[in-house]
Amino acid sequence: MESYRQDKIHKFEEFVDLRLKPDLVKAIAERDKVFEQQKIFSDLRRNIENLEKNSVTSLRTLINLGSEVYMQADVPDTQRIFVDIGLGFHVEFTWSEALNYISLREEKIARQIEDYTRQIASIKAQIKLVCEGIRELLQIPAEKPLPGHVF
Repeated sequence: MESYRQDKIHKFEEFVDLRLKPDLVKAIAERDKVFEQQKIFSDLRRNIENLEKNSVTSLRTLINLGSEVYMQADVPDTQRIFVDIGLGFHVEFTWSEALNYISLREEKIARQIEDYTRQIASIKAQIKLVCEGIRELLQIPAEKPLPGHVF
């Protein structure tokens, strides 16, 4: 009976270590990537709104050529901009078209963040459930909550 219990505990621990924890790390990393996309689109929205507000029709800027090598560039007409839509494709938009596209992407990104957050919470709950099962198999009493305020 004791070896059966030890075998069961070992399988639960393996499941947590080899399946649930890597899934949790992957889901967190994927959500972090989506947060980065959210920041990029938020920055782009703010830049376009600043161009509109200040009626900027031309500007001088630095362009990253790659490997953090920059070059000065003159933009004679800022009324049309190119937006990276993914997979290396860029689309030319007017400011209003770009803002509409950004709004759509921000909605999609918000849904992705919610999905990853739910997935992360589910994985954490599974880990907690398996740890509770291990605790019961080891016949360790459950921890008592600390007295005080519950938030």
